[in-house]
Amino acid sequence: MNQLKNFTKGFIKENPILVLVLGTCPTLATTSSAINGLGMGVATTFVLIGSNVFVSLLSGLIPDKVRIPAFIVIIASFVTIVDLLMQAYVPSLYETLGIFIPLIVVNCIILGRAEAFASKNKVLSSLVDACGMGLGFTAALGILGAFREIMGSGSIFGYKFIAGDGIIAFVLAPGAFIVLGYMIALVNKIKKN
Repeated sequence: MNQLKNFTKGFIKENPILVLVLGTCPTLATTSSAINGLGMGVATTFVLIGSNVFVSLLSGLIPDKVRIPAFIVIIASFVTIVDLLMQAYVPSLYETLGIFIPLIVVNCIILGRAEAFASKNKVLSSLVDACGMGLGFTAALGILGAFREIMGSGSIFGYKFIAGDGIIAFVLAPGAFIVLGYMIALVNKIKKN
């Protein structure tokens, strides 16, 4: 039961974007379309799962004085794997996300989960927590990107279903802030009920 609780808290109760408001830079910058949001979410989830598992495995071996640098090295290793895999297998998405892939290393969500959870818990609990947080992050990015793409260009996953150009503001930075604000408000309303 505790594992299920760790898994589900990343969706609403402690959603990294909609509740904790972490990782807003890649959230706002990469969600101009649904595929970009999902791609960034999946990449971050992979890094989060890998780093949580390794931090949990190595937590007893890492001295307190070098804890944060050690976590960053572990995270950077998984980011390098994601970077190379995306470059090889999804080059168009890799080109679109650009600099935001290497910046996953300094994403507050990943370092925060390594420090606050993985370093203090067993491997299975850390894996479940990472899956829940990663899927919550991916879902929020996907929904944000999908809504922005629908409103901004009348398409979803690149398939146009509304004639015309849409409301350009939704594809630009102001649209990201507006949609994210409404999503946060909706989650707050759901949490109060």
